[in-house]
Amino acid sequence: MPKDNPKALVDMVMARPGFARECGMRVVSVEPGRVALSLVKRPDLLQFGGHFHGGVIAALADQAAGAAITTMLPEGKIGVTIEFKINFLSPADGDELIARAEAMQVGGTIGVAKIEMISQNNGTERVCAFGTATMRAVDLPAKKP
Repeated sequence: MPKDNPKALVDMVMARPGFARECGMRVVSVEPGRVALSLVKRPDLLQFGGHFHGGVIAALADQAAGAAITTMLPEGKIGVTIEFKINFLSPADGDELIARAEAMQVGGTIGVAKIEMISQNNGTERVCAFGTATMRAVDLPAKKP
């Protein structure tokens, strides 16, 4: 795993089969302890009122927090969620949803991150949710053949 290149590390994890890749999450930026991910608005990600669904917002926040923690863990380790809290502040009604996560403290086995969720519409940003996540370091699973 490319520990000296956090962007390559996050790109590698995001490229693996699973929910994040299938729902269209993309990497916006990566630096050690900080990751931004995004989702472009699509009908299948929205609730009945046309805003991003709360579960989608939470999933993107969770993925970004795990990625931010992972960039700070020892090589071969990945952060998985053991606790997660999100506060919804306003509807996520923009064209794009952005999660900006920052590792607040990372030890050998546990890391804590904060996440700011942004609803972006035509370049204008508005915070729509805020959260925290606690992650446990586990071995990165081997790729399935």
